[in-house]
Amino acid sequence: MLISMTSVGDKKSRNLAGVPAGRHAFGKLLALTVQEPLSPEPLYLDFSDIAIATASYLRESVLHFKDAVRRRGSNLYPVVANANEQVVEELALLIEANHEALMTCSLDEQGRPIHPVLLGDLDPKQKLTLELVNRIGETDASELMRDHNAGENVKQTAWNNRLSALAEQGLVFEVCLGRAKRYKRLFEEGIYGN
Repeated sequence: MLISMTSVGDKKSRNLAGVPAGRHAFGKLLALTVQEPLSPEPLYLDFSDIAIATASYLRESVLHFKDAVRRRGSNLYPVVANANEQVVEELALLIEANHEALMTCSLDEQGRPIHPVLLGDLDPKQKLTLELVNRIGETDASELMRDHNAGENVKQTAWNNRLSALAEQGLVFEVCLGRAKRYKRLFEEGIYGN
């Protein structure tokens, strides 16, 4: 799913600024995502035609939307797509100040994600867990405990907590199979750079 940020803002402007405009965009984003997909999928917030987006706008629209979608246990995982350097810089400063994390990428001509990048910092254990999910593609807590304890005595519950925290932040897909949960990387490209 892709939502152009120009469609939720003032279509006459390539500049997205201010709390009121961000709140308006947040409402539109919620309205556009009422219908849930049957399985987890990325939701690309496309900044292609946007020149500037201020931190206040991004906080009120993108970050509040990401938090609302993840809190409701949605199958949608917001990803900022095609943002220029200035927008990414504003977003990165905002995310770091709030101790959050968010995925960004570009989309190629066929709409496929390329060059995924993680904005924000994860603690070392979560970062390791994200790297493992990206390398493996799909896993669960018992597989990580069995195959990747590397001399540590990390229990399955700890691995599950790390995976669940990554899913809550929208950094990996969470797939429920009855009472069991599996976790998948968001992008086929694998490991995300900074």
